[in-house]
Amino acid sequence: QLWPLFSREFFNPRYSPLTGEKLYEYRIVAREASTESDYLSIVDLEQYHYASKKELVAIWQCNGKIIESNIQPDCNGEKAELVAIKGSLPASRFLVLELKDRRPFEPKIIGYVRIDPPVPLMHRRIEEDGKVIVEKNIRLKVFPKGWIYPTFWPEKLLRDLRREYRELASKYGSRKAFFMLGEKIRWEALERCDTAAARISRVVIHPDYRGDGLGMLAVKAALEWVKERRVPEMRKRKHIVEVIAQMARYHPFFEKVGFKYLWDTASGRPVLYYPLTEEANKRIEKFLKEDKYASKHGGVLYRSRFSGISKLSKPIILKNVSKIYSSTLDIDGLVPKLQEILKAFGVVRRTVQKYVLREVNVRIEPSSIVAVIGISGAGKTTLLRMIIGAVLGIKSSKYRPDSGEIEIPENTRLSVLLPGEIEPRFGDESILEHVYEKIGDEIAAIEVLNISGLSDAVFYRARFSELSTGQKERAKIASLLAEKPNLLIIDEFTAHLDSLTAQRVARKISKIARKHGITMILATHRPEVLKVLEPDMILHVGYGGIICEHLKH
Repeated sequence: QLWPLFSREFFNPRYSPLTGEKLYEYRIVAREASTESDYLSIVDLEQYHYASKKELVAIWQCNGKIIESNIQPDCNGEKAELVAIKGSLPASRFLVLELKDRRPFEPKIIGYVRIDPPVPLMHRRIEEDGKVIVEKNIRLKVFPKGWIYPTFWPEKLLRDLRREYRELASKYGSRKAFFMLGEKIRWEALERCDTAAARISRVVIHPDYRGDGLGMLAVKAALEWVKERRVPEMRKRKHIVEVIAQMARYHPFFEKVGFKYLWDTASGRPVLYYPLTEEANKRIEKFLKEDKYASKHGGVLYRSRFSGISKLSKPIILKNVSKIYSSTLDIDGLVPKLQEILKAFGVVRRTVQKYVLREVNVRIEPSSIVAVIGISGAGKTTLLRMIIGAVLGIKSSKYRPDSGEIEIPENTRLSVLLPGEIEPRFGDESILEHVYEKIGDEIAAIEVLNISGLSDAVFYRARFSELSTGQKERAKIASLLAEKPNLLIIDEFTAHLDSLTAQRVARKISKIARKHGITMILATHRPEVLKVLEPDMILHVGYGGIICEHLKH
């Protein structure tokens, strides 16, 4: 049977966790890779799978020479030909995610999934009473042999063809013999491959589009592709899809799609399965119920470790708080020419005094999200300073009101970002190390980085100094969350992020704050961020006063 290339349109809306209102949406076409530009995009994205700048992921041919490079090399004025993507198999099939309705500067392909046949051998690692036990061929305890075999297994064919290899080696030399036989073996293995299973061996999403459910969308699209088109071999009806992924310990998107964790391989990598048929589902559920070890975890691998935050014990209350700004301007220190200009405007010496805050009364309830808005110079930062000063006991007049009282709960655990004044300190350590040292748990550290919009292993390994301005802002937010505060204060929230990234970060930080009861006070100028944050209260600051707008969701 001949099928047209698989192509399916998906919509990926992001909704408010409070009201269910759609905040923004992606339109994605998931389709089988077919053109040279598709595979060039895959090469570009594949770099993000390897957490190393030095890893070369593609093999190119240029004037008879083989070149390893992450970009298409120039070949005497012409482009080199892509020969292979390292790590892929002759049996590999690729599904790309094409971003529709994109802006001119956005990439066309923002992710891909690679589908392979199941691995030839799989053993289970069991740790019991301090000992490691390896159970051979564990899959055959759950699934029929005909579902797994014959899979793509060139190594087995090579063992069967040792005699032919020796004959070729004696005639052409071992290296050429291995190459000649290798090509024959790979294609023979591909011809024999005919399983009722598939394996997702790669899911890569462009770093700028992570944290918005596109990894889950990619997996769902791949499952439809496998079920409908029986990829990668396109022969037997598929019953199961397997995933062997260490990252599944740190990110639950496979489980959110419906994969069940069954065991660890002999090398310690978790294995998850998705049933495509009712028969497969019954076999998986039976194993999870009856197996001595699987029954303990029940098919669940990922468990959130970001926890242990006690919400504020009572409200933060500002009573009749006033703060006066006073400044004396004179021209004595200026050069004569500039003094003459200012004298022409009548400016010689002047003392400026004004109320930044005048008898302000505000009540901030525990676990609430508060947005502070107002024009530049309105007093937003001053308001934040007053609260910070009360929490930390700062003596400087800059952080203390001229009159009035501020009541702070005794159990307040504050994390704060006032750009240029109070910021997290970074050294030469990697971002992952920085967050881990604060939070003390590697899984929780990765959770925090993902929440903050740094969900890429390349960023995990980067130093703060190597990040862009926007990435540095996200790293600072991650550093604050790693302190597990119950009060989080941020000035100029997401000021250095593009609109979509700012909305992603705002949505995720709002979600985590509501989940853990964190009180957040965030100053922002951005209406799109305000919409996504869905604050419980907006403080409109200006001309010495504050208007409290309580919102109902």
